[in-house]
Amino acid sequence: MSEFINNRAHKQEKLKELIKKLHDGATVDDVKAEFDALTINVSPTEIAEMEQALVNEGMPVSEIQRLCDVHATVFRGSIEEIHRKDGFSLDDFNEGHPIHTFRKENRKIEALIEFDILRTLSDFEENPTPDTQKTLKDSMVKLLTIDKHYKRKENLIFPFMEKHDITAPPQVMWGVDDEIRDKIKFVIEHLNQESVDKPLVDEKIKDAVNSVNEMIFKEEEIMFPMILDKFSLQEWMEIEKASEEIGFTLISDVQRWQPVIESIEVLKPKTSTVDASPQQMSHLDMNEDIIVNRIKKDSHTYIPFDAGGLTAIEVNAILNTVPVDMTFVGADDKVKYFTQGKERIFDRPLTIIGREVKNCHPPKSMHVVEKIVEDLKSGKKDNEDFWIRLGDQFVYIRYFAVRSKEGEFLGTLEVSQNIKPITELEGEKRLMSE
Repeated sequence: MSEFINNRAHKQEKLKELIKKLHDGATVDDVKAEFDALTINVSPTEIAEMEQALVNEGMPVSEIQRLCDVHATVFRGSIEEIHRKDGFSLDDFNEGHPIHTFRKENRKIEALIEFDILRTLSDFEENPTPDTQKTLKDSMVKLLTIDKHYKRKENLIFPFMEKHDITAPPQVMWGVDDEIRDKIKFVIEHLNQESVDKPLVDEKIKDAVNSVNEMIFKEEEIMFPMILDKFSLQEWMEIEKASEEIGFTLISDVQRWQPVIESIEVLKPKTSTVDASPQQMSHLDMNEDIIVNRIKKDSHTYIPFDAGGLTAIEVNAILNTVPVDMTFVGADDKVKYFTQGKERIFDRPLTIIGREVKNCHPPKSMHVVEKIVEDLKSGKKDNEDFWIRLGDQFVYIRYFAVRSKEGEFLGTLEVSQNIKPITELEGEKRLMSE
């Protein structure tokens, strides 16, 4: 056993050395040769451990993200060798299982790139007419729907990875997802112009689709094998349950997944000691005799307030009726609650309950979130406000420090609202609408 541990530790050190060389300017060929000389296979879990160790040692996530595609190039051969021996395919998952759905989307994305985007790009290079330009733009707009694929990954997969102490890989991957979104938007913006710089568009489209294909490789050869070793059936059920709210990319009518549950044991996490919270358990469509520890609360209990009181049912209904999005983050910086009204601004799947608030945001804005919470918690500020344009919405985002009467910090309340209809009000309205 000690020989195995030492071997694993030695391999991790060698992997870290190779990645550090890349970040110090070594070429892929230089590192690839040295990597091959090790004559070792590298598992997805070991790649995750290597990235996590580098972050723990102080390497910024942005630096790992910068050469993420290079890492994939270095490791690709070794990982593919592993999966030729012990691989899995779409046939290993029932229709509707999140892995099946993610991979089904990836096949559609690859087909869109190969048969629509690259072929149309070739036509556009030879015959840059308004029609070919529009066709190319429409194909890139379709590719931008990859945003839903990435959002499900970021908001449903990543929270459970974090609960299993896999934190660095999700941050790196989210950062790359954002880069891909920006690359696609850049191309669409330029294809919307009457006069197009053909060499630039050609370069940017090829760069964007290459990044998309690299991300597909990372998902299927690194992330999926890694999380299949970690996630429990119950966690997969939560992911599947919340997927429809976010939506899907290039596929429709996704069949609901109906796993066969033979015992309570299969619902438990495989390696994590973190138990699902009652809030997370509450929305699963599972029989009560299976979830024996599910906490039942009397929703008719009267809750006294400073002025009057309400039942839990009334409180929930009122908060979901108010035309704003509200999210409450506890004093421990973990998400405890959010409203589920009709006017939703941002994605809030139930899987974020219990997630550290900083991890609910892209890496590029993580430091801003941490600073806001720090200022509210310390008492330096009582609130912080932002306003941004999101499509045809004008969104007002406010953060408030929530304190007890004694001044104890209880948490942070985020309130978001589309105020465009309010800013457009004029004159007065004194009569009821018909």
